[in-house]
Amino acid sequence: MNQAEIAAQIDHTVLAPQSKHQTFVDACRYAAEHHCASVCICPFFVRECADLLRNSGVKVCTVIGFPHGTHTTDAKVFESRVAMEDGADELDMVVNISKVKDRDWAYVENDIAAVCKVVHGANRILKVIFEMCFLDEEEKIRLCEICTRLGVDFVKTSTGYGTHGATVSDVALMKAHVGPHVRIKAAGGIHNAEELLALRKAGATRFGCSRTEAVLAGFDA
Repeated sequence: MNQAEIAAQIDHTVLAPQSKHQTFVDACRYAAEHHCASVCICPFFVRECADLLRNSGVKVCTVIGFPHGTHTTDAKVFESRVAMEDGADELDMVVNISKVKDRDWAYVENDIAAVCKVVHGANRILKVIFEMCFLDEEEKIRLCEICTRLGVDFVKTSTGYGTHGATVSDVALMKAHVGPHVRIKAAGGIHNAEELLALRKAGATRFGCSRTEAVLAGFDA
């Protein structure tokens, strides 16, 4: 695969809380120049990001309930509505990790379903972040089943702020347990082309990268 084909699968990401305004602007310009799938940025920058990316073909992506997922469901729904009004095309929502650890599956499913309803009602894309580093295998599989049942667009491995990011084994587990209509986004700790290709081989079709330039350097132009 060449740089253009890989770039089209990358959500070029700036979510670090210490990021300055120019960092967000530069990310939009870089993604537009390289035709990335999207720019994934903090919610407060969505409106400006949408202006910068207008007519570029690059989507605007932001995060909901980030990074721990412990916002109330009403807060996540409100946050989603504001993000979409500001111009977000894709929303990456963190599950309530605390409720997953309690195995409170009714709460977890209702939380995801509420956001899914408002996002799909606006014809936007929902990605659900599991934060795999905190979960055991049973919890990961149960989340895959819930997300399949609800019809989310993507399941996503990580926020990038847990104890580790995407792993080949976690992507393979997701691939084995989600339905055929649910795609997989690998995110967190993707440093180079080799790591991305291994995750792609395991089943991921979208990649969250803050080191996009280093990753693309490993592919022919």
